[in-house]
Amino acid sequence: MPLLSMRDMHFLLFDLLNVESLTASGRYSDHSRETFEQALTTAEQIGTRYFLPHNAEADANEPTFDGERVHTLPAVKEAFHHFVEAGLLNASVSFEQGGMQLPATVAAACHAFTTAANTSTAAYPFLTIAAANLIEHFASDPLKQSYLPLLRDGRAAGTMALTEPNVGSSLADITTKAMVTEHDHYLISGGKMYISGGDQDITDNIVHLVLARVVGDDPGVKGISLFLVPKWELLEGDERRRNDVKLAGLLHKMGYRGTTSTVLNFGEQGDCRGYLIGERGRGLSYMFMMMNEARIGVGAGAAAMACRGFQESLEYARNRPQGRHPDDKQPGSKPVAIIEHADVKRMLLAQKCYAEGSMALILWANSLVDAIAICEQPDQRQQLTELLDLITPVAKSWPSKYGPEANSLAIQVLGGSGYIREYPVEQLYRDNRLNPIHEGTEGIQGIDLLGRKVWQAGGAGVRHLLAEIEQSAVAALQQPETAAWGEQLQHYAALWQQTLQSLAPLLQQQPRLGLANATLFLEATGHLMIGWLWLRQALAAQKLAEQEPHLAAGKLAACRFFYVWELPKLTQWCALLQSADDTTLTMQDEWF
Repeated sequence: MPLLSMRDMHFLLFDLLNVESLTASGRYSDHSRETFEQALTTAEQIGTRYFLPHNAEADANEPTFDGERVHTLPAVKEAFHHFVEAGLLNASVSFEQGGMQLPATVAAACHAFTTAANTSTAAYPFLTIAAANLIEHFASDPLKQSYLPLLRDGRAAGTMALTEPNVGSSLADITTKAMVTEHDHYLISGGKMYISGGDQDITDNIVHLVLARVVGDDPGVKGISLFLVPKWELLEGDERRRNDVKLAGLLHKMGYRGTTSTVLNFGEQGDCRGYLIGERGRGLSYMFMMMNEARIGVGAGAAAMACRGFQESLEYARNRPQGRHPDDKQPGSKPVAIIEHADVKRMLLAQKCYAEGSMALILWANSLVDAIAICEQPDQRQQLTELLDLITPVAKSWPSKYGPEANSLAIQVLGGSGYIREYPVEQLYRDNRLNPIHEGTEGIQGIDLLGRKVWQAGGAGVRHLLAEIEQSAVAALQQPETAAWGEQLQHYAALWQQTLQSLAPLLQQQPRLGLANATLFLEATGHLMIGWLWLRQALAAQKLAEQEPHLAAGKLAACRFFYVWELPKLTQWCALLQSADDTTLTMQDEWF
């Protein structure tokens, strides 16, 4: 049983996104399609050999804390080690820094295999990669020289310590303090919770990236700074000091059980040393780099688990005989495989749309990262950045909503076998159900999209997105097989734009009402984008009709399904948004 469809991954990378064209740039000129495919094969092997075997075991045997140290399964540390040794920890890092210098799109595809195999173990390198990237961009040279090598070679893992017990996602209200000293460090005091990987026995050291407010600095987001707080502080030579960071306890989750979720106390003894990253008061802007990277990464994880669940249920449906066709009245006839039943095909088609559509969205988002990296024209680079900023909330949220829905359908396809632990789909659902909450809930992403992102730079990101959609719709109109879908896409893009324009004055005059239904706007935007990406997949698949007829027919059928069953939902959603319905806003606490 493959973790993911390698053929579909090749299709998305090479036929849809044409990542091979990146090798024409100086940054990726040492690569080729062959090296990209080799990296994917390596990732698949690492995932299959070292991540998958302990996935269920880590779920059943969570990390424990004996009051002194955390204990994880030995297989988790072994998998992390092999991930590092295979070069995957530094897949997109430059050659000069010891990395593979892969495009972000290819690196994301590689990481999808290990995430599909075991998302809780994959979380440790995922966070480490993001922490290292932030330190590389914003930390001082001394901090980089001390801690970046540890993160790059897997001797240390990284975390992001944002959330506090009574604050949650309202980061402007954090209470963790940083006291100025006469030395090069600050004294950190406070508590953080839901810190994934906050303590573990996998790596020798842990580097926490902690948001805190320097005593005396402004309230609100403007007074927040970012600090590097190591578990083990590096001193001169080979000496080091155990920092005043204490694990208060482990949290127990419905999924991702192999990833430690921790409550951390900083400065219980008054000597937790943190090192300022960048400038005071700019911590949240720095952290947003890691948060945005993590948001796309969360969407990628949701897509990977949806794709694996689809593979599992597809294989089961092909091999499970049960029932007969409604027109089969012959006594004693053999049962057919359940994939022959129309309703099972419906569930498989929906999974295919959600899973492969999510993966297309994530890889396209990463292709924007690559395009920005190699772009030599400042104006074009700015346009790409505006587009990436706009679609980041969608890249996080749509796969995180519809990935678990795909996993739920996978359970349904398996029937009674779906909800027992002998089959992996129930764990995939539980693991994936955390992703709508990771890195900001759907409500937060919706407010970010409708309250900020669509209006940035005078709506430039929206214009860029609509131009991309229109280009694909026009191309579809030239082909008989896709012309109707092109017309539909133009219609729904215009309806979405009209809806956005109708919300503009409401947001200015009554922002509470304007944002009351922001989550629905986020979902509508996601459906529009997935509809566009399915049309792009259909256009790309048509070119393969002769050499790969089954793949092409499958993509066209999935596109048809999405345009018949899913995209028309925008009609009702946009009507509700334009009506400025206030049901949720005016509901009173006492009425519940």
